[in-house]
Amino acid sequence: MEPEYGETWTYESIVSALPGIDIPDSVAIAIQLVVFEVSVLALAWYYDLWNAVLVGTAAVVVAAFGSFEMLRISAAARRPKTPESYRRLLFGSNIEVVLSVLAFIALVTHLFVFDTASEAPLVRTLFGPDPPVLVVYATLLVLWDLCYRIGTGWWASVVGLWRSFRYRFDTETAAILRRVDSEIILFSTAQLLLLPFLTGHPVLFAALAGHVVAVTVVSGTSILLLGLRQY
Repeated sequence: MEPEYGETWTYESIVSALPGIDIPDSVAIAIQLVVFEVSVLALAWYYDLWNAVLVGTAAVVVAAFGSFEMLRISAAARRPKTPESYRRLLFGSNIEVVLSVLAFIALVTHLFVFDTASEAPLVRTLFGPDPPVLVVYATLLVLWDLCYRIGTGWWASVVGLWRSFRYRFDTETAAILRRVDSEIILFSTAQLLLLPFLTGHPVLFAALAGHVVAVTVVSGTSILLLGLRQY
C-alpha cells in the first residue's frame, strides 16, 4: 500500500514530501548509510580522530537498519485489516517525535553536563579535550537519528500492546500484527550493537539495555495476547 499522510511517521512524510524526488526505499536507506559513513570517515581523517571511527560506524549502521525496520513495521501496520484507530494512534499522533526529543535532550544533558564530571567523559575520550565544531555537529545529527528511532520503538511497542489488549483478531490479521511486534523487537535489539562502546559509562549502558528489555517485554506481551485473544 502507498502511505497516505496521517498514516505515516514523520520520517516517511519528510522523505515522500521532497519535491521531484521519488526513489525506492532501499536506495534512500543506502544513500543515508553512505552519506553518514563518508562523513564519519572524512571527519576522522581531517581531524585525526580514528579512534572514534568504530563507534561512529556502529551508530550509522544502527540508524540505517532502523530506517529499514521502520519501513517494514509501517508497511505491515498499514495493511487493510488492521484497525483504523490503531493506525491513527501509531502514525497520526506524532508521539514518537515527542519521545525522541525527550530522549535526545536527556542524552545531550548527560554527555555535556553530567558525564563531564566523570574520570573519562565519553566526548573527551572520543574527540579529545577540544572537540571540533564539525565533529560535534555530525555527532549530534547521528545521535538524533538514533534517538528518533528509539522513540519510535517505544511508541510502536506501547501502541501495539494497547491494540492487542483492546481488539480481537482473526488468524490472518493476528499473524500480520505478530510480524509487526516481532519487527519492533528486532528493531530495538539491533541497538545492542552500541553496548560494547558504553561499558565504561554505566548510565548510558543501563539506559540502552533497559530500553531494549522494556520493548522486548511489552511487544512480547502483545504477541502473547494476539495468540490468546484471536478468533
